[in-house]
Amino acid sequence: MAPEQLETAPLHAVTCWIGLGSNMGDPEQQLRGAMAALQDLADCQVTWRSRLYRTQPVGGPRQPDFINAVARLVTTLAPLDLLRALHQLETQAGRHRRREVYWGPRVLDLDLLIYGDAIVHSPTLTLPHPRLHERAFVLLPLAEYDPQLRIPGGGCVNGYLQAVLGQGIETLPDDLDKQTQPMLTAASV
Repeated sequence: MAPEQLETAPLHAVTCWIGLGSNMGDPEQQLRGAMAALQDLADCQVTWRSRLYRTQPVGGPRQPDFINAVARLVTTLAPLDLLRALHQLETQAGRHRRREVYWGPRVLDLDLLIYGDAIVHSPTLTLPHPRLHERAFVLLPLAEYDPQLRIPGGGCVNGYLQAVLGQGIETLPDDLDKQTQPMLTAASV
């Protein structure tokens, strides 16, 4: 299937990975709300989520640390439709992509990291996420689920970890489930 067809074709249920991040306002509350919003997305079901991580910003201007997490979801949405849904959730949280500084602070950042085994390179979508293998705030939460998780077109998550451990990341006490819908754990999936 051509990349442009993959972006829009209705598909059977596919496992996807979403990166969540925030460093404006109350980042933990932003992620709490985003997790609930992901659970409420039509044609999507969150099946697992990582702990929270405090991470130093990578690139961009001086800014506060980020709070990050990763969620696993199963969806019947096509990749481009899922990306649009994620962008809509960001907008609802107060993010204005056209007015923000490149790699600057974010009220909410939702990245489509992996969509099944899809490899897409188009003007509107790149899968897997092009910098996934360079970011501790993505790799450590993915490794929490499965260090042997394969990145489409690349290697296993644990094969990339050593190169990113100096990026400044710490695990936070996990209270993300407060005031959210129940999530499944990796053991129950």
